[in-house]
This record gives sequence, structure tokens and C-alpha cells, in this order.
Amino acid sequence: MGAWQPLPDDLPPEVRHFVEQLRLLKDRTGLSLVALGARTAYSKSSWQRYLNATQPPPRQAVIALCRVAGLTGEETERFGVRWELAVHAWPRTPTPVPSPATAPEDGAAPVPEGGPVGGAAPVPEGGPAPGGYEDDPTVPWWDRPLEEPRPRPAGRRLLLTALLALLALLVVTLVGAVTLG
Repeated sequence: MGAWQPLPDDLPPEVRHFVEQLRLLKDRTGLSLVALGARTAYSKSSWQRYLNATQPPPRQAVIALCRVAGLTGEETERFGVRWELAVHAWPRTPTPVPSPATAPEDGAAPVPEGGPVGGAAPVPEGGPAPGGYEDDPTVPWWDRPLEEPRPRPAGRRLLLTALLALLALLVVTLVGAVTLG
């Protein structure tokens, strides 16, 4: 714990601050990366990438670390804001341009010489993610919000209550008729 490899010098300040805070939070847990991986849905190697700034962590990984560290809602919210700032500033990995030998065979349009127009990476369907980063939507089952049961229509309950009342009235009437008769 605490013997971290130095972060790259060219990291944006938002990313550097976020990773440093994440490292402090991880150290605060007292857990090894293996133990942290066992307590969250993310492996030891994933935590190594996140804590060495080679890959941005998914928001759910940050939330899982906050939960393991015992942070309150407000502190966890601060980490969420730090995560968002860092992801927007996270350095993008250049998209490799396929050579003619590795051009798509499925009839897709070839990539122009020198890469995509304007040097931009292709935009995924649905629009670009902040900083070109897609958040991992995977949430461990224990962190998923509980599904609320669908409310039953009120008419069904009312009808059942009316039928039971009618049945009770019928039984009382029959019992009264038998005892009087």
C-alpha cells in the first residue's frame, strides 16, 4: 500500500487529481488489489489499470470502491464529480487506421488515407461519450436497485372485496333462514 508507480507526466490535472484521490481511497480500505477485486465486481488487473491511470474506471467501479471504503452519500457524490471531470479530460488512445491488408471485408466503407476525416475517431451510434469514453454499464447484482413490484389494479382488489362481502351476506342470510324456519 502506498508504493504506487509514478503517474505519467503528461496527464491532465483533472485525471491526476482523480487518480491520486482514488489511490488514497484504496489505501484507506487497507485491502490489497486482490482483496479489493474480491469485494467488488472488478479484477485485480482492472484495478491496476484504473489506479495507474492507464484506463479510466467505470463509474460503477468508483462507486463500488466508495462503498467498500465506507464513504457516505455526499463523499461518494464528490467522487462521482471527480470521475466525470477526469473522464472528460482523460487522454484518448489514438484509433489505429487499418492498412489495406486489414481493411474490412464486410463491405464497410474504407477508411480514407491518413485516418478518418479531420483525424477524428468515428462516432459510435447514439452520439459520443464524454471524452470518447464509454462507461461500463455492468453493475454487480448486489448493487442493482431493487425492482419495485408492479402495483395491482385497484379495480381487481375492489371486485374481490365486493364478492367476498356478497358471499358473507349470502351465508348470513342462509343461516338466518335455516334457524328461523
